[in-house]
Amino acid sequence: MHRARPQWGAAALRSVVGSRRYWRTVGQPEGIVSEQDTDHHFVHRSTIPTIHFQPSLPRLPIPKLEDTITRYLAAQKPLLNDEEYRNTEQLAREFETGEGKIIHRDLLEHDRINKHTSYISGPWFDMYLSARDPIVFNYNPFITLNPDPKPGYNSQIVRATNLVVSSLKFLNSLKNDYLRPDIYYVNRKWGQSKLFKHFIRILPPTLSWYGAYLVNAYPLDMSQYKSLFNSTRIPNLSKDTLFTSEFARHLLVMRNGHFYVFEVLDPFGNILHPSEIQAHLTQIIHDADRLPGFELSYLTTEDRNTWATIRQQLVQKGNEENLKKIDSAVFCLCLDKASPKNEIELTHCFLHGYGFNRWFDKSFSLIITSDGTAGINFEHSWGDGIAVLRFINEVYRDSTEHPALVPQSSPAFFVTSCDKLEFHMGRTITSAISAARKKFDEKRKKFCVRTFRHERFGKQFIINQKLSPDAVFQLACQMAVYHLYGKLRPSYEACSTAAFKHGRTETIRPTSVYTKKCTVAFIDQRGMHSIEDMRNMIDECSKYHRRLQLEATLGQGFDRHLFALKHLVQRRGGRIPDIYNDPAYKNINHIIISSSTLGSQAVNHGGFGPVVPDGFGVGYNVFDNWIGCIITSYLDKDSEELIKYLEYTLNDIFDILEGRSLM
Repeated sequence: MHRARPQWGAAALRSVVGSRRYWRTVGQPEGIVSEQDTDHHFVHRSTIPTIHFQPSLPRLPIPKLEDTITRYLAAQKPLLNDEEYRNTEQLAREFETGEGKIIHRDLLEHDRINKHTSYISGPWFDMYLSARDPIVFNYNPFITLNPDPKPGYNSQIVRATNLVVSSLKFLNSLKNDYLRPDIYYVNRKWGQSKLFKHFIRILPPTLSWYGAYLVNAYPLDMSQYKSLFNSTRIPNLSKDTLFTSEFARHLLVMRNGHFYVFEVLDPFGNILHPSEIQAHLTQIIHDADRLPGFELSYLTTEDRNTWATIRQQLVQKGNEENLKKIDSAVFCLCLDKASPKNEIELTHCFLHGYGFNRWFDKSFSLIITSDGTAGINFEHSWGDGIAVLRFINEVYRDSTEHPALVPQSSPAFFVTSCDKLEFHMGRTITSAISAARKKFDEKRKKFCVRTFRHERFGKQFIINQKLSPDAVFQLACQMAVYHLYGKLRPSYEACSTAAFKHGRTETIRPTSVYTKKCTVAFIDQRGMHSIEDMRNMIDECSKYHRRLQLEATLGQGFDRHLFALKHLVQRRGGRIPDIYNDPAYKNINHIIISSSTLGSQAVNHGGFGPVVPDGFGVGYNVFDNWIGCIITSYLDKDSEELIKYLEYTLNDIFDILEGRSLM
């Protein structure tokens, strides 16, 4: 039988700071936390400081130009006919031996004099922040959490309070350098070794990475974490900016489109008592539900130049302080009235909602529906999924294992009122909100979501076949696309390069000569090959995909390198080389299948929008005994067809692996 962890009241007393009650250990000065009290303020206290490895992390390598061109051509070959490929190969080789050689040399020199960062970091920020499309649908992904395993803890207020408290504990751990560093252990025993941790701790930060490397442990970059809290993307004409406040201690809560703020931390990092957080959230729901919906936040769904112009008008109308409170808030908590009934409704809710109960510019928003379903919607320019996933894992574990509230908890009787943000708006701003709502609603109606679940096999079966689970799913996607279009189309799989200082992501290109050969054998030449030959083709696809994964993880893909070379030319105002004007280059970057996977005990599912109007966003996971994905698109009929063919091709792959011929 589960026993709830003793509540904070058992070992703490109330400290009145500015008429707010915070928690600290009995008989202890404010701001000083004892070892026994760590669970009240931190998710944990790491032996190794959080950023201990940052100074010694290896730098993201710039691939050799000849390797990049070779990889680029290998990715182009299955997408082009012979004549198209010859033309593309000629342009690529001319670039390699001509102007590309000079630009590459300049990129190496630029990288040499900027050793504090990576060659891709600046261009990647520019790419995101210069994009003028709305960030909702196009950029912001979402991840939903599994329910709390104890059903009674899934009511909206209880779960929201527990997740808010655990999020603040994560923030305190991060700020105090207590959060465990992200480390990939080849041998997990070192992650549990106290001797190893103490040895690493005494090493100077400039040498710490090498100490971990000695035991095949690989620390990861954690520079993105500084933008996780108190951060917002600010719209500006031409290029947005990222804003982070170091000192703000208030939480932003949205309900029915209305904005409320209240302080959740005191100046020493002590967290507001859970019963008071509970009371504030109860008050907010009661107050907001008596009011008509407030639609200001529709503006964050607009294209960035339009939103930048209207935001400036909001400032001129005297709303600057309110906007600062939104921008600087620890994070945004969205308390939704909705109660999604299935995964499709859940995806719509967490990816875009109804537009007016989200501030999509916040670094992340914690969303809790009326039935206690929880998840994250995050702005993508500041960071990638790996940082958000670590946050989710820690917060889910802490909130379920050490809940701040039990279902029977009563809210505090006497709490100061939280501040409701009131805005001054004229006719121009009101009209802009109406226009934003109309555009958002039109986009939402066209946006379709489909879910897929295949239960004949999963990760365990594939591993027993000595194959890569990721490769098998990607191969099935290639076959499904071929069924749908009669040819292979450009595909993309995201891969983190967090093993390097300021690494972001690299692209895995799942479409290859191996997947093309296998696809043609399964579809166009069905029944013409032996079971053994077809099994060997699957093996070849798996081996090549593993190679692509390894190259991308080590920063040895081609996409980021070619992107950085082009960015360098554009920044200097030079002529764009012919390789970038090649229709084949534009085609390979018109991504029809954009895919990503996240695996975690805390995660229910996740997803994102397609990156092109005629494409698909595929968020997938290969579980132990089944395979699931969420597919987003603006092509309703094609989405249905894609799922039908995905089921069909996974069945074909399973039959071959089981030694059965295709019917």
